[in-house]
Amino acid sequence: MSVVTAADAHGRRWALGLTAAAQFVLQLDLAIVNVALPTVQRELGFTAAGLQWIVTGYALTFGSLLLLGGRLGDLLGHRRTVIGGLAVFGLASLSGGLALSPGILIASRLVQGAGAALVAPAALALLTEAFPEPQTRTHAMGIFQGSVAAGALTGILAGGLITQHAGWRWVLLVNPPIVLVLVMLVSLRIPAARGHAGIRLDLPGALAATGAMGALILGVSNAEQHRLADPVVWAPLALAALLTAALVLIERRTDGPMLPAALLRGHRAVMIGAVLVLGAALAGYVYFASLYVQRVLGLSPDVTGLSLAPASAMVMLVSTQASRRLLPRLGTGWQLVVAFVLIGGGQLWLAQAAADGSYVADVLGPLLITSAGIGLALPAASLAMTHDVPPPQRGMAGALFAAGQQAGSAIGLAILATVAAATTVRTGDLAGGYQVAFLSVAILAAVTAVVMATSTLLRRTRT
Repeated sequence: MSVVTAADAHGRRWALGLTAAAQFVLQLDLAIVNVALPTVQRELGFTAAGLQWIVTGYALTFGSLLLLGGRLGDLLGHRRTVIGGLAVFGLASLSGGLALSPGILIASRLVQGAGAALVAPAALALLTEAFPEPQTRTHAMGIFQGSVAAGALTGILAGGLITQHAGWRWVLLVNPPIVLVLVMLVSLRIPAARGHAGIRLDLPGALAATGAMGALILGVSNAEQHRLADPVVWAPLALAALLTAALVLIERRTDGPMLPAALLRGHRAVMIGAVLVLGAALAGYVYFASLYVQRVLGLSPDVTGLSLAPASAMVMLVSTQASRRLLPRLGTGWQLVVAFVLIGGGQLWLAQAAADGSYVADVLGPLLITSAGIGLALPAASLAMTHDVPPPQRGMAGALFAAGQQAGSAIGLAILATVAAATTVRTGDLAGGYQVAFLSVAILAAVTAVVMATSTLLRRTRT
C-alpha cells in the first residue's frame, strides 16, 4: 500500500482543483455563448446561416483536434499542453470579445476550440497521474466531471445576465483573466514533467484522424438544416468514411500508431460506444427540453434558463457526492447500467409531455431523473476509459473519452433533430416531434444498459 504524505496530498488537491477549474471554464464558455447568440446576430449583422458557425466552429475544431491534442500531451508533457491550450483559448477569447465583424468572431471561435482540444485530454491525464489509487481517483473523477455540470449551470444562469447588463462581448471577455490566473497557478503548483520517451507524432495518422473527425462533425452539423441528399451533408460524411478507412490502414502499418490497438479493444471498445450514447443523451435532453418549454409551454428565454438549472445542479450533486459512494460498491460497469436505466426512464417520462402539459408535472421530474443518470455515468465512464492505461497513453485515453462524447453529441443531436422535424412536418404536432426525440433517446439508453450489463457479466465470468 502506498503512503500519501501531507505534501503529496497538498499537491493532489492543487491538481484536482486546477484541472476541474480548466474543465469548468471550457464548459462555461460553451453554455454562456449560446445564450448570447440573438444579441450577437443583431449587433454584428450575422446571417442565420453564419450565426450557427459561432457554435459549429468551436465544436468543429474542438472535436476534430481532440485526438491530436491527446497525442501531443503524451509527447510534450501534459502540464505543458494544458498551459499552451489555455493560453490559446484565452487569447482567442480576447479576440472574439473585441471582434468587429462576423469573420473575426468565427475565426476566434475556431481557435478557441483548438485551444480547448489541447486542454481537455491533458487535464484528464494530469488528474489520472495525480490520483493513481482507485479509491482516491474515484472521488477525484466525480469532482472533475461535476465541474462540467457546474460550468453549464453557471453559463446558463450568467449568460443572460451578462448579455443583458454588460453586453454580449463580456461572455467572451470574462475568460482571459480567469485563464491568466489558471496558467499562473498550473505553472506554479503542478510539477513539470517531460513527455514520454519513445513516442512520436505519427503525422499521417494524426492528419487522417483529425480530418475524419472534422468532416464527420461538419456533415452532421449541416444535416440539421439540410437534406441528406444535399452535397453539404453527404460530401463531408463520405470524406469522413474515406479518412477513417485510411486511418485504419495507416495505424496497421506504422510501428508507433497514434491510436494504440490496446485502447480500442475489450471493455474500452464497449465503453467508447457507451460514451457516444452518453454524448447524444447529454446534448439531446437539454436541447429538446429547452425547445419544449419555450415553444410549447411558452416560457421566456430567461425563465427557460432557470427551468433547466435544476438539471445541471443534479448532475453536479450526483457526480460529486453519490457517484463516489456508489462506484466502490457497484464498479464502473454496473454503475453505468444503473445510469443508463435512469437516463432511459427519465426520457421515457419526457416522451409523455404533450401540448397541454406543464413544467412541474411533465418536465421537472424527468429532467432530474435523466440528469441523475448522467451524473452517475460521467465519472464511471471517464474512470473506465482511463483505468490501467500506461502513462505514455493517458493523454490519448482522455482524448478518446472527450472525442467520443463530442462525436456522440454532434451525431445524436443531428439525428434526433431530423427525426423530430420530420415527425412534426408529418403530423403537424410540435410537441409530438419532441416526444419522438425523447423516446428515441430512451430506447437508445435501454439498449446501452443491456449491452453494458452483458459486457460486465462476461468480464466477471472470465475473471
